[in-house]
Amino acid sequence: MKCQIATQLSVFLANKPGTLAEVCETLAGDQINIFAMTISDTVDHAVVRMVCSDPQKALAIFEERGTLVVDQQVITIEDKNCPGTLGQIARKMAAHKVNIEYAYCASGPSAKTGLVVLRPSDVKKGLKALVSR
Repeated sequence: MKCQIATQLSVFLANKPGTLAEVCETLAGDQINIFAMTISDTVDHAVVRMVCSDPQKALAIFEERGTLVVDQQVITIEDKNCPGTLGQIARKMAAHKVNIEYAYCASGPSAKTGLVVLRPSDVKKGLKALVSR
């Protein structure tokens, strides 16, 4: 299991066709890779949470364009892609009394590993819980 604290950006965007494409193309144009992303929609806007290769540069790009963006610390976990892995992660957090406020993850069905992004109630305590035996 590879765990680390990472910066996640929460970007508030208009909920309309083409907005996400523009964001992704802009980041790609600046050689910024998106490692993980989730989108939550509301009536008039969407919140795009992402972990990318250069969060400080991405933050500056969004701010230059007048886009509302907030950065937070999260924990990224690369681990084996098999039944029970996510349960083990959640159990370790619970054993250390760390709440998982939200999470998102993905892997291909044949992938050997997957990526989990966790927003725990206490990032440092959560990381310590994951790396302890």
